[in-house]
Amino acid sequence: MISIIDRYIIRNYIGTLLFMLVLLVAIFLVIDIQGHYQNYADAGISIATSLKEYYPFYVVWAVNIFASILVFISVIYFTSRLTNNTEVVAITSAGSSFFRFSRPYLIVALIIMTVSLGVNHFLLPWANIKKNEFQMKTLGGRQKAEYLSTKQISSQISPNEYLFVNSYSRQSKRGTGFLYQKFNDKKQLLQEIRANDIYWSEADKTYVLSSYYERTMSPEGKVLSMGDGPTLKKKFNFTPDELLPEAYVAETMNTPELMKFIKQEKMKGSTNINSYLNELYMRTSSPVAVIILTFLGLSLSSTKKRGGLGLNLAIGLTCAFLFIFSFQALGIVSAKGAIPSWIAVWLPNLIFGIVTLILYFKRAFA
Repeated sequence: MISIIDRYIIRNYIGTLLFMLVLLVAIFLVIDIQGHYQNYADAGISIATSLKEYYPFYVVWAVNIFASILVFISVIYFTSRLTNNTEVVAITSAGSSFFRFSRPYLIVALIIMTVSLGVNHFLLPWANIKKNEFQMKTLGGRQKAEYLSTKQISSQISPNEYLFVNSYSRQSKRGTGFLYQKFNDKKQLLQEIRANDIYWSEADKTYVLSSYYERTMSPEGKVLSMGDGPTLKKKFNFTPDELLPEAYVAETMNTPELMKFIKQEKMKGSTNINSYLNELYMRTSSPVAVIILTFLGLSLSSTKKRGGLGLNLAIGLTCAFLFIFSFQALGIVSAKGAIPSWIAVWLPNLIFGIVTLILYFKRAFA
């Protein structure tokens, strides 16, 4: 049963968090609009249009990035005020244990975590699609540079099929220096197709090979047929977007789509697997961090200190910096294949979780 004190703490928690959230969004909007005003003008897009077509999705992305840190700072801020006003002492002295005092914190943290899980796994990918489309159209940036660059492809498209392209452009859906090979289960070559160029025909959803040469072979290596010609239409079990996905494509897929995509990329031998796995694991680890940081903030700020609110906020900002830095640093290391993705994503939660448990029980039995 929720008591009056529970409702009071819940109201303070949610109220402070909403205030921090509105403040953060306002700062982000002002800074981003000022920074990209000329880009909008050059693209013939008004600020009103950007506020309608871009910033709602940008806000979802930005809030998600800083959600756990906002929760942490909010808990420290309002709990420090309760502590300085001796309200925490009054509540615990009236017969309520520190564990019971913590219950409303847990209730709100669980609600935020649940909402955050839904946003991360389903809403955020959709928002990222809208955000990236607008950025490609008006702002350029890493997405546009990545999209326009040509790449070399060396890919396993099925357990027995391999595809190589010397230079491929996502924008034009064209490539040069094409090689396709098909093997049997014993890795004996059965079919090979070479071509000078490959491009995607949107009309009939096929790949067109120009100046091609094709041969089929028996498992013993005997040539069964050969052929060449100016053009050959060939259907493969992948689309141009799947042939060479952008590095940031994982953030635009909901979780079931992302899991299927990762399975395909593992089979193809993609070099970006760890980046995709980081994105997948982060969607769960980040909401879980809300619980950890809520109780860390409570443990740090529920005891009166000489420095008061200012000292608590300073400690909180330091912890927040360390938390963000550890996530970013480990993510970069993991993307390069130095450590497994699940370790990189969950290690900060594990370390801060242990620290939180120590501080929480120390405060509870003080």
